[in-house]
Amino acid sequence: MIKVLGIGDNVCDKYLHTKTIYPGGNALNVAVFAGMMGAEAAYLGTFGDDEVGEHVYTVVKGLGLDLSHCRMEHGANGCARVRLIDGDRVFLEGNHGGISRERPPVLTGLDERYISGYDLVHTSIHSFMEAELPAMDRAGRFVSMDFSNRYDEAYLKRCCPYIDCGEISCGDMEKDEIKETMERMVDFGCRHMVIATRGSKGAMVLVDGNFYEQSPCLVKARDTMGAGDSFIACFLVHYLEGVGEAVSFPEGSGSRGIVTAQDYKDLLIKTSLYRAAVFSAGQCQRDGSFGFGKVVDLTEEDLAVMNHSK
Repeated sequence: MIKVLGIGDNVCDKYLHTKTIYPGGNALNVAVFAGMMGAEAAYLGTFGDDEVGEHVYTVVKGLGLDLSHCRMEHGANGCARVRLIDGDRVFLEGNHGGISRERPPVLTGLDERYISGYDLVHTSIHSFMEAELPAMDRAGRFVSMDFSNRYDEAYLKRCCPYIDCGEISCGDMEKDEIKETMERMVDFGCRHMVIATRGSKGAMVLVDGNFYEQSPCLVKARDTMGAGDSFIACFLVHYLEGVGEAVSFPEGSGSRGIVTAQDYKDLLIKTSLYRAAVFSAGQCQRDGSFGFGKVVDLTEEDLAVMNHSK
């Protein structure tokens, strides 16, 4: 199984209606989900020294992720406020990343040597790590970045030259617009693939110029938090684990079965998409991104945000 490193954002998602915090954050989620599938997983980011940061750190450490290159800083950990409406998470005003935004890791030579030991390095637009993308590119074997739905063209142009895979959240975008955006990301320098998640409409992937689509495995969701992150993690883990085996048989081997590298890659992509759809559906059956809720007292600011959102 491959080795996966998440670099950047970690948060607690604070569910105001149940007074419960759950560990999460895109970069951390991808690493945790990879670990659930058997990958050797690690996370590199900044933790605050408040109750929220302590809970995230304790949970992730208990899950077995390597946190040896994380930074610990005085201040509020990233915390996002959330309400659930018919099982779908709705984000309210949070603290915009907290200490991760104020003091994201500045990658050193030691960090780069550490990063070079991983097969997949994943970060996100929420990680405030744009200045460190050249270091990730130098050290990483395969660099992935999630742009969510908050990107613009200038941001894509800035980041795409340093990544092998980019992910976007497309919601209700029309298919032609999604394809156009994916192709632009490749034109801007994204080297290998683009993944577009579409919620209940499934997903699209562009790999080396070829488009693939995957229907969702529709279930009655308990909580959709982390569904897209779990899809991305599952797809990339299975794809990267298998793609190194893609070879074309020598001349004279015949044409029965799969005998070309491209045929194998086509099957691998489709199978990895299927597995990702199933895995993502399973994550919608649990609370939070990956569970481990903790009941906390709501602050006056929490109450004000909750009342304002009604």
